[in-house]
Amino acid sequence: MHEHELWFTALLNRYLAAPANALFQLVGFHTEDPSRPWSNYMAMEILVILVLCLAALALRASLSVDRPGKFQLVIEAIYGFIADLARDIIGHGYRKRLPWFAMVFLFILTSNLLGIIPSFESPTMYYFVPAGAAIATFFYYNGQGIQEQGLLGHLKHFCGPVLLIAWFMFPLEVISHLIRPVSLTIRLYANMLAGEQVTLGFLAMAPWVVPVVFMALHVFVSFVQAFIFMMLGMVYVGEAVAHEGH
Repeated sequence: MHEHELWFTALLNRYLAAPANALFQLVGFHTEDPSRPWSNYMAMEILVILVLCLAALALRASLSVDRPGKFQLVIEAIYGFIADLARDIIGHGYRKRLPWFAMVFLFILTSNLLGIIPSFESPTMYYFVPAGAAIATFFYYNGQGIQEQGLLGHLKHFCGPVLLIAWFMFPLEVISHLIRPVSLTIRLYANMLAGEQVTLGFLAMAPWVVPVVFMALHVFVSFVQAFIFMMLGMVYVGEAVAHEGH
């Protein structure tokens, strides 16, 4: 996909090209144009992180038990919803895992919604970003399983309920787990790319009234995809940390 440079990307390339090139060289990544190392999806990810950090600082500065503001009530409602969902899906020990799922939900939701703002794009419409989130989820739930059960206990989940068929179940389970980050990536990437292209197409044809419907649909899809991604992560963690008899 040939991308046009957004104004925020151009700003980063103008003032922060040298630090980006130094960082990319450190990890062995080479850019086609060293004068413009920042891509749109990188710039949009940075913008999302900045927005979330500023929102967290603003929330912390205005926290109140007696007179909570509207923003605090919205965040508390979101956090309560995530907590209830995690309790139902993960069960015992869900509280210590809430920060991860809250972070995943807010990051993906903010990334998805960014595309409805003129002159910005949803970073999740580039497969690098959903792939990164999916791989992080893969390592997280496997890490939680190993932490909770030990390595052998976690691998035992791959053997099925009966040891006699472990030779058959183990490779199937390994393949199934390796497919999970691929399915998470494709689901989020395809939906957000399609939504972005449909919205842009109708904006070009009828820039005033018709696109409002599709922008509302984009908002709905943004929430649904963030919810599905987070919920599937909870399911994977719940399976990984479950003990026999629970």
